[in-house]
Amino acid sequence: MKTAMDSIRIDIGVCTYRRPELEQTLRSLDGVSVPDGATIRIIVADNDATPSAKERVDAMRAAVRHEIVYVHCPSANISIARNACLDNATGDFLAFIDDDETASPDWIVRLIETATSTAADTVLGPVRAIYGADAPGWMQRGDFHSTFPVWVGDRIITGYTCNVLLRLAAPSLAGRRFNLALGRSGGEDTEFFTHMHRMGGEIAYAPGAWVEEPVPVKRASFSWLAKRKFRFGQTHGRLIGAGAGGVGKVRALALAGAKCGFCALASVLLFFSPVRRNSYILRACLHAGAVVGLLGVREIEQYGAAEARPS
Repeated sequence: MKTAMDSIRIDIGVCTYRRPELEQTLRSLDGVSVPDGATIRIIVADNDATPSAKERVDAMRAAVRHEIVYVHCPSANISIARNACLDNATGDFLAFIDDDETASPDWIVRLIETATSTAADTVLGPVRAIYGADAPGWMQRGDFHSTFPVWVGDRIITGYTCNVLLRLAAPSLAGRRFNLALGRSGGEDTEFFTHMHRMGGEIAYAPGAWVEEPVPVKRASFSWLAKRKFRFGQTHGRLIGAGAGGVGKVRALALAGAKCGFCALASVLLFFSPVRRNSYILRACLHAGAVVGLLGVREIEQYGAAEARPS
């Protein structure tokens, strides 16, 4: 590991697809504190069929103190864009932030501090959802869109790319890339970090490394949340099924089915408590997705071109 006196090179990958909020994201990266002795370089991976973000990125170069590398990597498949960031990264670390998020001033400092103190291969940070006035009250009270790590005992066994730092020299990340088959459904990050962890990679958490993400109207709905949870479950079920034999898969199916039934029943009993009721319904969707994933059904398409199409 590098010491505090050594120069640390940090790349920040921003995958973008037709989002004007990219400009706000880049401005927030200009404002982050830089760890002592570190340099930051930003990689913008434009996932549109045409280089639609290039003009916006070029216009931002004068306003951002860090070097910006623009990469056109068509089209409408987030795994292609994430892999382009990995392929173009030259630093010691690569962080990912979404193109509609804004980084807190201490974002990178907190990620690097945790990476240094834990020697982890990957460090996750939290994503704070910012709701608009039109979002349902139950949704705001329950904070259903914020993102935090899922702990299994005292370990984190998978991750996400909306707020993460990768140690590029880690053996568990050597040659690892995001699955193109999941680039339009989502779940490519869950698979990526699950396999990384199975290869011995440690995942740590930096609770002070906040980023914020506004919740657009099209995502501030129960149907969007249910579809998202179902897809999460599909990915989880597929990953479990891939490592289990016939008996193990049957047991996993029985367990997921039982959890789905329990959550559905709990939602009925909590009908008059909207936050708890909807939480249980969404958990039922998650477990139903796990059943479908264990049966080998591929993930539903939810992102990229799917969101761009009119409803």
